Formats: sequence, C-alpha cells, structure tokens
Amino acid sequence: MQVPEVSESFTGQVIKITLGATKADGGTRTSTVTIGGARNVTYGGSIEDRSEKPVIAMDVLDTKPNKWPDVLAEPYKDVLDSPGDWAKKCIEKFGADLICIKFDGIHPDKANKDAAHAVKITEQVLKTVGVPLILWGCGNDAKDNEVMPKVSEAAKGQKCLIGTIKEDNYKSLTAIALADGHFLISEAPLDINIGKQVNILASDMGFPLERIVAFQDTGALGYGMEYSYSIQERQRLAALSGDKVMAMPVICDVGYESWRAKEANQIDAPGWGAAAGRGPIWEATTAICLLQAGADIIRMRHPKAVATVKNFINEIW
Repeated sequence: MQVPEVSESFTGQVIKITLGATKADGGTRTSTVTIGGARNVTYGGSIEDRSEKPVIAMDVLDTKPNKWPDVLAEPYKDVLDSPGDWAKKCIEKFGADLICIKFDGIHPDKANKDAAHAVKITEQVLKTVGVPLILWGCGNDAKDNEVMPKVSEAAKGQKCLIGTIKEDNYKSLTAIALADGHFLISEAPLDINIGKQVNILASDMGFPLERIVAFQDTGALGYGMEYSYSIQERQRLAALSGDKVMAMPVICDVGYESWRAKEANQIDAPGWGAAAGRGPIWEATTAICLLQAGADIIRMRHPKAVATVKNFINEIW
C-alpha cells in the first residue's frame, strides 16, 4: 500500500539572501552564499518548497583563545595566532562555507583591543580567503559601537553579514551597515516579540528587511536547546504564514554555546566517554536539532562536528 504524501500549504516564504560581493558586484569575494527561500518546514512539502541548502560558518577569533579546551584548540594549534591562516584552514581543510570573525579580543574584560586591531584582522581575513564573511562584535554595546563601524567601513562593498543589533542598541550599526552595503544580524534573547521589534526598529531607519538575518540567542544540547528550537520553530511558522517582519533567514551560534557545556569541555569525566569525541558530538547534535527547526546558517567550531553536520545537510537537502 502506498502512503499518500501529506503536505500542509503555506502562504509565505522565507526571504532569500545572497552574501558576498564578487568582482562583478564591486567586491573581492571569489564566491557567494545564498540562504533562505523556504516555502515549507524542513521535512514538509515538495523539493521545490525547500530552502537553499543550509551553510556552516566556522568561527575565527581575532585573538588567540586562552580558555578553549585542548580537544577544541588542537585542530588549530598551528594557526591560532594568525586569523588569516586560521580562516584559510577552515575553508581549505575543514570545508567551511563562510567565515565568522568573532571579535572577542575587543571586549573590555578580555584583551580590550582597539578599532585599529579589528580593522587589521578584517583586512587580513578578506585578503586571505575569498568566501563571504560574518563580522560579529564582542557583545559589549559601548565597545561594539566604537569598533564595529570601523570594521564595517574596512569591508565596505563586500556584502558581509554584520552584527549584532539589539532592541536597546541598534542605531549606530544599522546606519553604518546601510551606508556600507552590508547585511545585518538582529538579535533577541529567545523572545519572538523582541525579535520582531528589533526588525521593525531597523526597518524604521530605512534598512531593508530583505537584508536582515535573525538571531535568537542559541542554547546548547541540555542547556536550553529545547527552548531555542521552540522559538526558531515559531519564527519559521510565522514567516511561512506570511509575516513579512519575521520572514528572514536564521543564524544560530552553536559552536560557542556547545563548548560552554561542561559535558563538552570537562576533561576529567571518565564516565562520560573520551573528551576527544564528547565535545564534537555535543556540538554536532545541537546543530542538527536546530537545522530541523529551520536554521539557515550554523556557526560552528570543531572540524569533526562540522563534517558530521555537513553530511546531515547533504542527506536532507
């Protein structure tokens, strides 16, 4: 007996976005990345209803991380002092689709690096790799407002994804991203109403909704991933139901959140299995769960986890 295909129809569609500017578009990128476009949930509808294939952005920190567990730092031990070489290794050896420069080093409570440092790193990575870039601030509003406009200017015309903007801190970065031709990441603390409000605030400043990627704070497996999944699912269903203010693609910060979990980074835990496998499994499992909720870009860190998730994406899409 053949089981008939059951497909719920939707009236809306997720916005499709192409990151990166090639020479033909006035940039220097040798490739672009297109995300979004879904007309149905991940397993729903026909092949034509599916989104563009989700992509993986691998993190490159602007300063050498000093708190990464050995199992995470080991694959990068020869490049941790050189963000350009680090990015190149992520692309050429580990198969990243794009690079996320995470400016941890500018945070006042960390290395407190200045705008000149951030600009130098941005230019170095732009020169070394040809994929589109994500430029992600440190999370301190005052420092991000000081540094990220300079970073945006250094990458002007490259159609980067830059962020993040929040409900109470959005004006400076929105204005500069608009002027420099970038895409924006709108951030909300696992609250669909705040997420919608941030998008509206950016739009009220003249920033096109078609150039926004949504980011709801991401929880890792065992540490709020279920709630993250629920919010992502609600956001996707709102988009598919025709809500234009919620119709943007989604990015999830899986790598950072997963490696904060003690199950991933605690070495002395023999009952949990070998640390070399435990952390990558934690990261990969979190990513695969959120992909099924509709995530379009996954930020990741460990190459073993990346390989697992890429295999899953290729199987589903």
